[in-house]
This record gives sequence, structure tokens and C-alpha cells, in this order.
Amino acid sequence: MTRTDYFSMKFSPIFLTSTSISATSLTWAVLCLAITTFLGTSFAAQAGGPELKVNAERIEQHILALAEFGKNPEGGVSRVAFSEADIAGRKYIIGLMETAGLKVRVDTAGNLIGRRGGTENLPVIMFGSHSDSVPGGGNYDGDVGVMGAIEVAQVLNENGINTRHPLEVVVFVDEEGGLVGSRAMTGELSGPALGVISHSGLTIEEGIRVLGGNPERLDEARREPDELAAFVELHIEQGAILDDGDIDIGVVEGIVGIQWWDVTIEGSANHAGTTPMHKRNDALLAAAELIQAINQVITSEPGTQVGTVGRISATPGAPNVIPGKVVMSLEIRDLSAEKITRLYRQIRAEAASIEKRYKTPISFQHLDVDAVPAPTDKRVRAIIAGAAESLGLSYIAMPSGAGHDAQDMAQIAPTGMIFVPSVGGISHSPREFTYPRDMANGANVLLKTILRIDESGLGKSS
Repeated sequence: MTRTDYFSMKFSPIFLTSTSISATSLTWAVLCLAITTFLGTSFAAQAGGPELKVNAERIEQHILALAEFGKNPEGGVSRVAFSEADIAGRKYIIGLMETAGLKVRVDTAGNLIGRRGGTENLPVIMFGSHSDSVPGGGNYDGDVGVMGAIEVAQVLNENGINTRHPLEVVVFVDEEGGLVGSRAMTGELSGPALGVISHSGLTIEEGIRVLGGNPERLDEARREPDELAAFVELHIEQGAILDDGDIDIGVVEGIVGIQWWDVTIEGSANHAGTTPMHKRNDALLAAAELIQAINQVITSEPGTQVGTVGRISATPGAPNVIPGKVVMSLEIRDLSAEKITRLYRQIRAEAASIEKRYKTPISFQHLDVDAVPAPTDKRVRAIIAGAAESLGLSYIAMPSGAGHDAQDMAQIAPTGMIFVPSVGGISHSPREFTYPRDMANGANVLLKTILRIDESGLGKSS
């Protein structure tokens, strides 16, 4: 019999109606009943009971308020990392964190971290996402995970719920530019990556300084495995599986690896009117054939792998001049690192053939912004699934085709991801949208997941 059961029985209304109870005894009984009621509520809330829920309206209000920072005419945002809009948005988030009772700091990589102490000397349970966007992006990618995490902290604060483990809500820096903040947290952000120019026009090193970090002391942002009990990220799916299937929650099984290259094609710039077609070394023509070859290689075998050329620049860029140089991007994603490597080698072989035909040397520069394939932790997946089920929400296990900070965190902590539907599967677009009820569903699953990890731990790794 638990303490709550004992007191509930001993001081039930049946016992209190006894004519033999004195006034003093009755007063004592009522007092004990009040304490018991409080303790019972506290214990139930601590276990993530049904009465402890997030505020859906508040989450939506915070999402819409954050959308004002970097707002564009199309209805989305261009809140790229290190921009003025990013800085202003982070200031707003800091205010929300402080209202939720979190003690906020900026680590040396520029990550925002809001901490809530625990009652025991245990490793941290960390949860959160990112608030930066792609150029011309939407209002939900990353933001739902940030606002959901802050809401969880606020609900715990408002209800006086203390956790055994310390909790940390994290807002990772420059996720869209190559998982910069989480890579720093895992000790994988190297010197060359600091020189990469971000969407803001600043190098990553310059951007970290603008946000109050210190790139010369990045090692201080690193977290060791024994510091973290778990990491959980709530995120929109950015695909249409959940929306098409009318499914509430995605329990992420693993996150794809991502590799990027800059590809340079060297031709010969010359007058477009006086240079015969057979005497040209047209870099853009060679690039066009290479782009087609990339698509053919990627689609040559079954699987979920994807390859993309998303950026291309031709110089000198005049209508009457044959392009003498082209620089374009190449990105390959898959759950298998071995497959990424194999496909890349096939693309290199195609490029070698193209450069011979067009006499345009082609070089590949690997960018140090990789994300490795990362399976999520089976134990955390089971807890997320159990949390969804206890809330009466439908769920499925699924992979993530998009990269996330969680894939870096999986290197140093048991990691899980919670997906909520994206309407129409649209993301990285002003038309990106997730219903308030779905955001709240995800945040409630996150709340229960955090409390269940805190209450019973993860047990032995399987």
C-alpha cells in the first residue's frame, strides 16, 4: 500500500463521519486529508499524469510572436543564423525561458541553454531544437521544438514539479548551416568549419562572436557522455507521411547522414558571338550534364537516398560571354554512410568522363559540415511510444529524411525524436504549417517522455 493509499483510506469521509472523533481529531484528519490530496496530486503530476498538460494556445502564441522576427512578405521568415533577426528572436526566447523559471546562459559556441535544477546529483536530461531558418523559410521548422520545450519547462514550473535530474532546454545555433551548435556540443566543430560563410554573410566564427560565444574556447561547449542522461527533440516531420496517414506522432528510428561538396567546373570565358560552338569550353554546359548525371546515379538503385544540386553560380555571368567557371553544390543523404560514399564515387567517375568531353576540369571540395547517420536509442523510442499511447494518440515508427541536431547528440547521449505532422508535407517554405493541436500533442508527449525518463531512467542498454 502506498502512502497516498494509506492516508486516503485512514481519513476517508467514512472515517470522518464517526461520532467518536473529537474536534481536535477531526481538525487533524482534515489537515492530513489536505496534505494527502496535495501529495497525491504531486505524485500523479510527477509521473506525467493526465492532469498535467501543456497549454496549446500559449504554444501557438509564442510561435506566432517568434515569426515576427525575420518576417517576410510571403508569410514566412528569413531568420538565418547570426542575422539581426536571429539575434532579436533569441532575445525573445531568452525572455520566455526566464519566465519559465530557467537560468539562461550562452555557451562558447553560441547555443542558448536554459537550466532547471534537479533534486539529485544526476546527469542532465536535455531537450530542445533550433530557431534559425533557411532563407525564405517557414514558422515551424525548429520553432515547434523550441517552444514545446519551453512550454514543458513552464508547465513544470507552474505546477511546482521538481525532477530528480537537472533539465536543460537548448536552442542550438545555426542548425540550418550544418548543425553548428550540436557539432560544437559533441566536440566535432573543427577549425575549417569556422571559416565557412553562413547565409548571413558572416563566417561561422564571426557569427558565434556576434551571438556572445567565443570560438577560441569551443572546447568548453563540449559535453561529455556522462553529463547527459538523455536528449529528446520535438520537431515537425517536414514530410507528408503523418499528414497523409492522419497519424498524430512519429517515433523517429534514425536520422539520415548528410555530406556536402562544392563542385568547381573550369572552362574558358570567351565572346559568345565570335566563338564557334565547336571551339567552346563552356563550363555551364558541362555543369548541366553533370547535374543530370548526379540524378541518374542517385536513382540508379532502390532505397531512400537523395542527391541534390541546390546552388549554382556561373561567371562572369554576362549574356554575351561564355561561362568560364561554374561553382555548384552537391548534397547526398542516406541512413547508410557506406551508400553515401559509394554514390559519391560513382558521381566522381561520371564527372571525370564529362571533363574529358568538354575539356573543363572538375574538382570536388568536401565541406566540413557533415552529419553522420544516427539511429535513435531503442529505450527512448519505447518511452516516446508509451507516452503517445497513454495520451490516446496514434503513432508510427519512421526514419527522418532531414538532418537534425539530434543526430549529433546521439553520439554522446541516448537520443529520441518526436515528429508531429506537417500539413501537405511542406517545409522550408512560407507555406509550412502545423496545427496547434498537433504542436500540443507533440509537447505533451515530450512532457511525459521527460518525466518518465526522470522517474525511472532508461534501464540497461539493449
